Amino acid sequence: MDASPLFESKLSGLTLVHRGKVRDNYAIDDTRLLIVATDRLSAFDVVMPDPIPGKGRVLTAISNFWFGRTQHIISNHLTGEPLSRYVGNPDELAMLEGRAVVVERLKPLPVEAVVRGYLAGSGWKDYQKSGMVCGIKLPEGLAQAARLPEPTFTPATKAPAGAHDENIGYDSMVAIIGASAAARIRELSLKLYAHAVEHALARGIIIADTKFEFGLDHKSRVVLMDEVLTPDSSRFWPMDSYAEGSSPPSFDKQYVRDYLESLGWDKQPPAPKLPPDVILKTAQKYREAQHRLMT
Repeated sequence: MDASPLFESKLSGLTLVHRGKVRDNYAIDDTRLLIVATDRLSAFDVVMPDPIPGKGRVLTAISNFWFGRTQHIISNHLTGEPLSRYVGNPDELAMLEGRAVVVERLKPLPVEAVVRGYLAGSGWKDYQKSGMVCGIKLPEGLAQAARLPEPTFTPATKAPAGAHDENIGYDSMVAIIGASAAARIRELSLKLYAHAVEHALARGIIIADTKFEFGLDHKSRVVLMDEVLTPDSSRFWPMDSYAEGSSPPSFDKQYVRDYLESLGWDKQPPAPKLPPDVILKTAQKYREAQHRLMT
């Protein structure tokens, strides 16, 4: 576990252009960014006041692993350049080690590409009310955590820090980014999910759902960006203890979500502090996911 968790980065030689829920983005020039994965954790789209030690390095390692494994499906934003090319301060380089990458500067598409393979989270809540998930009719009688007949693409809007993402229908996605881009993103998302599911299952992990983010490069080509198939962007369940009918234990931040649900918190800022045991167990979950997926 990291001795000094990083809640917020500060770099002397680069300009901060955006501080998101987890990542801090710095401008290198007109074509590149330096992205730092901090140890901040958001739940229900609200940033928690307590960092999870080592989380940013785990997220970066897992994302880089998946970026490498999925290049045959779609190109990604990594440039492969060393941090030392743009950061000269030794202390800052040490802080960034394992948690920062140099990426191509893209035009982010204003939607999140969500793929669901199982009935969980907001999808389960929607289904209980309407028998549908994001407007898509599902068979009757499905239990919580049930495997869906086939992976389902359910886009969402991208919300800024402190605001809630909202599920939208495919037609709404078309209205936002256009029919061609929407069709391409749906196709890519389902391919990426299918590829990841096969790899993860062989290592005892069920990927119940995940979200991808895409941007356009200078030639208007769709590029995979941000993070990929991490415990922050996905719901990971251990296959050996999976059972329908309840929320399975997980390798992601569901542990934090479950704790927060037990408090009766209204899911609006400010978020409650996390007790030490929740922080420790969450950090352990993240590291276990990394170990299973990457070995």
